[in-house]
Amino acid sequence: MFSLIENEVIKMISKKRLLFVIAILVALISVFAYGQHHSSERIKTQLSQRMGISATTDWHKLADQQLIELKNRLDSPYRDEKDKSALRVRIEQLQYNLDNDINPLEQSAAKFTTKFMEQSIFLFLPLLIIMLASDMVSGESSSGTIKLLLVRNVPRWKVLLSKFLTLIMLEIIVLFFAFVLSEIISGLFFGFGGWNAPVATGFKLVAGKLDTSSVLNVPQWRYTLMVYSLAFFVSFVVGSISFMISVLVRSTAASIGIIMSTLVAGNFISYFLSDWKITRYMFMVNLRLTDYLSGSFQPIEGMTLLFSILVLLGWASASIIISFVYFTKKDILV
Repeated sequence: MFSLIENEVIKMISKKRLLFVIAILVALISVFAYGQHHSSERIKTQLSQRMGISATTDWHKLADQQLIELKNRLDSPYRDEKDKSALRVRIEQLQYNLDNDINPLEQSAAKFTTKFMEQSIFLFLPLLIIMLASDMVSGESSSGTIKLLLVRNVPRWKVLLSKFLTLIMLEIIVLFFAFVLSEIISGLFFGFGGWNAPVATGFKLVAGKLDTSSVLNVPQWRYTLMVYSLAFFVSFVVGSISFMISVLVRSTAASIGIIMSTLVAGNFISYFLSDWKITRYMFMVNLRLTDYLSGSFQPIEGMTLLFSILVLLGWASASIIISFVYFTKKDILV
């Protein structure tokens, strides 16, 4: 088994796809870090100007001013009820941070590293995993190299298992580089540190209102660990589904097209078809696992972290079973 996995790793490195993924991470993290730094400074400047002062280091005053502006936006007659519900959640979270002396405006490498993954978990991270998983089987099927593996005295399930384990290794590598690159690049803008800063987590949305009864204040490093653990789970699920499609479809282009279109369609489905009960059982709608930690507004009410994890686990399990059953039975050598 080890030799099979080693062979798969060598093939993946020779394709240079992993290097391409890392290059994308470097570029996007750099742009995102610069934009976050510029946006943070601009917001502080605007809040200070609206208070009639040139600058201030008192974050309590800045947060109070931001709270006033959010309440003014909430009173606007031009906003629909969904936007108002999201604003109410932001206002209540900001008020909680003020009451518990948690600085919501502070920027640090630790905070950026976490926020980058929170923003990437539902689209950008899955796209990177798709790039790695979509041709692990279909690419070799279309080129015919898969036959060279199967003519050897190795069970088919071992061949497929080696590819799947290699994919899991690649997912861990992608998350590792995302963490390290985020910490290094953002540290140049915000300074290194912030890992012990308090973070409020455990917010719940009940009937469109924020429930703070189960909120806990945890250090940033623990919150980051929670976020990246959920990110690995999402990577595993998306990788399993992409792997299944790669087994079922011989064309790499078709494999990528199917899973990417399905992933992108999830954003439209959750927005336009949120009233359909079946929508909440689609894997695309359940990828925003970190929203349950931060208390962000959910597109479909009634969903919980446990529910989304179970739905995703069901999709991953079904994908793995289908992949192995189909691969061990289909006629590849013709």
